[in-house]
Amino acid sequence: MNGIEARAPEAAVNLAGLRKHYGEVRAVDGVDLTIAPGEVVALLGPNGAGKSTTVDMLLGLTRPDAGAVTVFGRKPSDAVAHGAIGAMLQGGALLDDATVGEMAGLVASLHRKPLPVAEALRRAGIGDLADRRGNKLSGGQKQRVRFAVALVSDPDLLVLDEPTSAMDVGSRREFWRSMQAYTDTGRTVLFATHYLEEAEEYADRVVLMRAGRIVADGSVAQVRALAGGRTLRAVVPGVTEPAVAGLPCVTEYQVRGTRIAVSSRDSDKTLRALLDAFPTAHDIEIAAIGLEGAFLSLTADEEPVR
Repeated sequence: MNGIEARAPEAAVNLAGLRKHYGEVRAVDGVDLTIAPGEVVALLGPNGAGKSTTVDMLLGLTRPDAGAVTVFGRKPSDAVAHGAIGAMLQGGALLDDATVGEMAGLVASLHRKPLPVAEALRRAGIGDLADRRGNKLSGGQKQRVRFAVALVSDPDLLVLDEPTSAMDVGSRREFWRSMQAYTDTGRTVLFATHYLEEAEEYADRVVLMRAGRIVADGSVAQVRALAGGRTLRAVVPGVTEPAVAGLPCVTEYQVRGTRIAVSSRDSDKTLRALLDAFPTAHDIEIAAIGLEGAFLSLTADEEPVR
């Protein structure tokens, strides 16, 4: 393992009173967050919610204006130097003229006790790409290389920024299988994603940011419950968007031809009004609100911040 104790008793991540302002823009505005060793945490929020700035401060890439960051009880720079953090950043540059094996080997050479390069490539599912140059990689393959580079220090905390962007469905599934094997060893993962189904399926915990602050923190079920309400779906002949928008207690809606899907604070009241206006409505389904509905509800009507 690396130079820091793999199962140290300290929190894997501790953010206390974290703030970062850019002029009048409050990118991160008082974030408190503790992540225990072994947790898999999804960091969600609309564009400009402060996710990337928070991750940058966690990695020591940006200095906070106020507050403190520790990773396994250490400053971010010390944790990075000891190989305790591996980061897979969406915009992480790769070397066009270097092979995949050479890029992973270069990063491995910076750490005291790295994984063998071949093992890091195998875990990332790209053992067959060791001799391929960076300028010959597809978008999805580049993401896998970034994953291998993040793994090669054998970190206890892995930070992922939009890890499956540019991957097709099969590659995404393979990626998460690799991630599950990694987290089964008790490692800690923090990942930011726009694919809410990934958070719903793979995260132990969801942290939802809006306008630089945390507005929800808990299991997927707990975050859903915070939003309240239910989703109503139906086939409604003759329906129009204004009619759906005017139904009582509706917070979000979609109309596709004769099919509607609405999120409602009181599905009974919404359904009664729908049937009064459209008595021929049929194929009616009512279900608990999903993570996407909770996301939309909890992040609505806020000005985006970077």
